[in-house]
Formats: sequence, structure tokens, C-alpha cells
Amino acid sequence: MQGRKIIQAVLFFLFFIIGAASLSSSILCDDLTQYYQNKQLLRAAQESLARLKSLNADYDVLLERLKEDPNLIIERLAPAALGTKSEDPNTVYPRARSRQLAAARKALMEESNDRSAEASMPQWLRRCSESRNRIMLFVSGVVLVLTSFVCFRPSTS
Repeated sequence: MQGRKIIQAVLFFLFFIIGAASLSSSILCDDLTQYYQNKQLLRAAQESLARLKSLNADYDVLLERLKEDPNLIIERLAPAALGTKSEDPNTVYPRARSRQLAAARKALMEESNDRSAEASMPQWLRRCSESRNRIMLFVSGVVLVLTSFVCFRPSTS
């Protein structure tokens, strides 16, 4: 008799926990989806902020070098402003066409867009967010919770 009550209690908790998890996941599916999208947006913003901090540090170093050596401005800006070629033998000056730059920019943008919120969202959440699956989760959760209360309730003998 005591073993039967233990089995009933275990089955009650098992059915109830699975049903409650199913119910809560079907109800909170939109919130979980929003959470993962916000998490992805935050990650993208942090990456952008880190990139901007790195650029600021690079420009600060460059400005300090320009303050220390004013002739550096002439050496760097004169060829670009006047259209002359630099005569530094240890430096390579690549010539990029506007089409090549546009293709590179497009490839970089596509790479950053590939890592969207959909990519970071778990597969189970994508499946659960479909309306048909959500309804089935809700119904199965209700059935499991009701089954646990009806079939495995403590017997009053």
C-alpha cells in the first residue's frame, strides 16, 4: 500500500511538472522570443560600441602623433589632397575601384546581417512559436495537469 502511494506521488509530480512546463512555454513563447531578439540586439550594439571605442583609440593615437610632429600632416595629406604619388619605397598603395569597395561593403553587411536574432534563438523556441505547435503545447499541458489531478490524487480511504 505504501509503495503504491509513492508511485502515485511520483507520477503526479511527473505529469504535473511536464504539463506545467508545456503550459508555461506555450503562454510565455512571445516573451521568450522577444528576450532572445533583445539579447541579439544588445550583442550587436556592444560589438558596435567596441568597434567605435577601438576607432576612437586609433584616432587619439593619430592625433597625438600629429601634435608631436606637424610635418606628418604634410606627408600624409599632401599626396591625397594634391593627387601626387608618394615616394616611400617601403609602402604599398593599393588602388581600389568603387565597384570593388561597394562589393566588399556589401559582403561585410551581409555577413553582419546573417547573425540575426533568428540565428541565436534556440531551435525548440522557433518550433514552439508556430501557432499550431503552440496550441498543441497548451492543450497537452492542460491535459497532463488535469490527468495528474484526476488520476493521481491522494486517495482518501
